[in-house]
Amino acid sequence: MSEDALWPRAATWLQSNSSNADISVFGVPAHKTSISRTGAHKTPAAIRKALLRFSTYNATRRLDIASLKVKDHGDVKSPDSLEGEQRTSSLASLAAAKSPLTVALGGDNSITFAVARGVFGADLSNAGLITLDAHHDLRDGISNGSPVRRLIEAGLNPKRIVQIGIADFSNSPAYAERAHELGIRVIARSELRRRSVEDIWAEAVSIAGAGTAGVHVDFDVDVCDRAVVPGCPAAAPGGISADELRQFAYLAGWSKLVKSIDITEVDATADAADGRTVRLAALVLLEAAAGLASR
Repeated sequence: MSEDALWPRAATWLQSNSSNADISVFGVPAHKTSISRTGAHKTPAAIRKALLRFSTYNATRRLDIASLKVKDHGDVKSPDSLEGEQRTSSLASLAAAKSPLTVALGGDNSITFAVARGVFGADLSNAGLITLDAHHDLRDGISNGSPVRRLIEAGLNPKRIVQIGIADFSNSPAYAERAHELGIRVIARSELRRRSVEDIWAEAVSIAGAGTAGVHVDFDVDVCDRAVVPGCPAAAPGGISADELRQFAYLAGWSKLVKSIDITEVDATADAADGRTVRLAALVLLEAAAGLASR
């Protein structure tokens, strides 16, 4: 790519590795417990590379995220085992202690458990969770379909969980009933057709942020319409738009109650030739950074 001193790239910003960072980033290349075969372990590196395609300037809000100090802590080694989850939690804890906002680049959705546990520590009772996801992730066992259930079992109050974008024909009656019995606030994809992103986000934060520890936000990119995220194995036609996901990412970064986010379920090896899924994942990071810069 050609270089222009007047057009700084977001990849260069991420590589600045500042001390006392405003935003901490790290990769969690988990994939081995995924229900469907995935190359999601290739995605953290792909997201970093995709940042070469973007600048640091948010034209809508007339702000430059280059004003934020950022620290890339690298990738967790072998995150799929129980020991690997502990390494993920330890790095998440370190990153969160140093920055107002921590961003984990997945990897499959299993990372949500270890990242949130690391950010909030052993006592999850005062933490909250917002998921942007087509699925409830309440399955039994340990997989990319179980992180929400595992967090509840670890002490997270299910009444402080909000799930946005839950899709039709993407969940079973048993797990839908489990979410209902637990008291999880489920905002189905259909609600976004009649309510604004801002309205839904305000409700989600009011519920998830009712505790004192803060909120973790899971951006499972398969919440989007499959046409815009062909690199998400479980995405279905009719999901939310790329623009809606970006709006939610900005609002997550802007919300002071949000301490951490993860970006998951993108298989960089299955993406379209134009890299649209990975590029959207990179934009989730940049939108969250823009939100943080607007706080």
